[in-house]
Amino acid sequence: MKKIFQGMVMAIALLIAFSYILGYEYLFKGIAKTYFRGYSSADINDGKLFPSHLIAATHPSPWPRDPEYNKKPLPKSLVDNLEATKTASFLIIRDGKILHEEYWEGYSENTHTNSFSMAKTVTALLLGAAIDDGKIKDENELFSTIYPSYAQVPYGKKLTFRDLATMEAGLNWNENYKNPFSPNAKAYYGNSLAEAVLLRGFKELPGTRFEYQSGATQLLGFGIRKAVNIPLASYASQKLWGPLHMEQNATWSTDENGMEKTFCCIHSDSRDFAKLGLLMLNNGKSDTLQVISRNFIEKMRTPTRASNGAYGYSTWINNDATYKHYYFWGLLGQYIIMVPQQNLIIVRTGSYENQPKDQKGRPEQVSYLVNEVVEKVLH
Repeated sequence: MKKIFQGMVMAIALLIAFSYILGYEYLFKGIAKTYFRGYSSADINDGKLFPSHLIAATHPSPWPRDPEYNKKPLPKSLVDNLEATKTASFLIIRDGKILHEEYWEGYSENTHTNSFSMAKTVTALLLGAAIDDGKIKDENELFSTIYPSYAQVPYGKKLTFRDLATMEAGLNWNENYKNPFSPNAKAYYGNSLAEAVLLRGFKELPGTRFEYQSGATQLLGFGIRKAVNIPLASYASQKLWGPLHMEQNATWSTDENGMEKTFCCIHSDSRDFAKLGLLMLNNGKSDTLQVISRNFIEKMRTPTRASNGAYGYSTWINNDATYKHYYFWGLLGQYIIMVPQQNLIIVRTGSYENQPKDQKGRPEQVSYLVNEVVEKVLH
């Protein structure tokens, strides 16, 4: 019995040693932050499990309420869908005022949840801010002007900031959220984003093909961070959370070196997420202040040819729908949806696994929510 126990201990020790040698030590952290908490993967409540930087709300102001605020219940078909998909929050903003907000499962207007990939669109907004500030010449600037080592990499020397924002980077990256050995898992649970992403390599010439890759937005974050020379959370506070009058401070998860996970992981409340949508809907303005140039906002919500009309600068787009809309989209169904013709913003957060997608890779729930709100709530 003693020999069996000693053998098991030695096997575990060897397993751990090989994991570190092969660069998979992050798996142990991932197991501790998921399975030991009763989850099978990342979740919307894991903000406190990682180091983070504060995004300060320096000039808070509450949302005005529509005169019809929460006076009419949502249609049963919509409620059934929201409840079946484990929705945490659902907000409708019409003409710049909250028309309806509802929360489930103990969530409230003060709850902070994980943005997941909605942070990609925030990172693109910060690219626009850096261009407005003259820190980056324009989106066509070569990435190698910020990271000169990329000038020595085949294909890497052609990489532009636009390629990163539009998911045309051509990285050697397989986007997979269920494989624990994927680069996504290493970036999410690992200690070093630089190790996980920088100089990962390329499989094709940048700017030639659309492929959604979290590594592209993380590279974009590295480039912006170096260009502005302050933490991205601080820059987000200066350029977004302050000017947009966010009601609460937010946090942005980082690696152990203090680099923000720009491919995901801004933890905020749903009302403040909605204010990011208002910025987009108002062509980059907050009140009379031009926060992000209108020209850049227009590029964000204009679909690229390579994406077959589904994606702009880190923004999902559906101009095929009856009611055209564009949106931020994060894992498990985090959405900030803008419907320009109706001057409408819809925010939904929650834990919707295995979302059905349309032929262009977009979540079917988004167009469903738009249709339900426009046809059954607004009319």
